[in-house]
Amino acid sequence: MVFFLGGIFNQVQAQGVWKSLTEVSYKISEDQYGELYVPVFSENIKKLEGKVVEADGYIIPFEGMFKPDHIILSSLPLAECFFCGSGGPETVMEVMLAKPIKYTSNRVKVKGTLTLNSKDPEKLMYILKNAQLISQ
Repeated sequence: MVFFLGGIFNQVQAQGVWKSLTEVSYKISEDQYGELYVPVFSENIKKLEGKVVEADGYIIPFEGMFKPDHIILSSLPLAECFFCGSGGPETVMEVMLAKPIKYTSNRVKVKGTLTLNSKDPEKLMYILKNAQLISQ
């Protein structure tokens, strides 16, 4: 019974990260290429920066291929994700894995150190560094 309750706690914890990451707004800024939206992170999100967090979701192939040590994780299935469907940029994160993983279309859970990105428009605004696969 304790194991079962622990599983529920971990599931809520992983889902809770995505819920917290939705607390973002945007301001319009400019660079040499024109206007761009810059994320403005809530205080709750800022408190997570540099902390080890768990996130579950779906691996999204990008640039036409799967890189086993650098993945895009979406809280939503592929048809609904930010790149393919109706999800916003707060529903995806880059994950830099310490060890390569195999691609799967099933939901996965990872753990790593959260980094916030509001400066590099070539990267996603949420990056999980030194991450490891918890479940696949």
